[in-house]
Amino acid sequence: MDKQQRIIQMFNDISPTYDRLNRILSFGVDRRWRRNGCQAAMKIHGGPVRHLVDVATGTGDLILFWRQAAASQGITIERITGVDPARGMLELAQEKVNDVTFLEAPATALPLADGQADLVSISYGIRNVVDVDGALKEFYRILAPGGLAVILEFMSREKLTLMDRMNRLYMHQVLPRVGALISRDKAAYTYLPESIQDFMSREQLCDKLSQAGFEPVMVRDEFLGISTCFIVRKPASAATP
Repeated sequence: MDKQQRIIQMFNDISPTYDRLNRILSFGVDRRWRRNGCQAAMKIHGGPVRHLVDVATGTGDLILFWRQAAASQGITIERITGVDPARGMLELAQEKVNDVTFLEAPATALPLADGQADLVSISYGIRNVVDVDGALKEFYRILAPGGLAVILEFMSREKLTLMDRMNRLYMHQVLPRVGALISRDKAAYTYLPESIQDFMSREQLCDKLSQAGFEPVMVRDEFLGISTCFIVRKPASAATP
């Protein structure tokens, strides 16, 4: 089993307790970060959404925030598709979210036609994709010219502030113990802080987004840089295959 398949299997294993642990381990703050990202992107998009694609959708949390953001700004979303490689996550998403098409697939091979999405999102999932370049290429492919890609993620940092050091202490000492207690899977919640520490910096991800063809729109840190929201655009002049 390769690294990507091991990560997918890990998420299948922890899916029954995933939502509850997210709320406990982040003290519910992750909900505000998701809400802020959706609100900002919907405001930038500014009009009806023909098709929204949420990649690594997990249990569908971000879709609920997309709907809230659209409703608060009087924007309609015609169609929503959630994509995830972990069947266990998708089964929970189907119970929680109505009127959404869910597809089992990796971020690097989205089973969607070229240029059909106005918005593509991935929240706290891009660091779990082994081939980040391949995923960004797919986001670009399925976006219509002028469409937005929205990425929420925990980024690594070379220079650590006091808050960074406190966050690392929490991630490496507290989070694995609480995660193991509730999920009975210590390895999964040991992987989480390691995946953040081993992931790229915001500058590196910005470079990759640029190399993939995206134009920067907004990069914003939340809570002293613990979480970062990236909003980029596929150029309106981009040729449609």
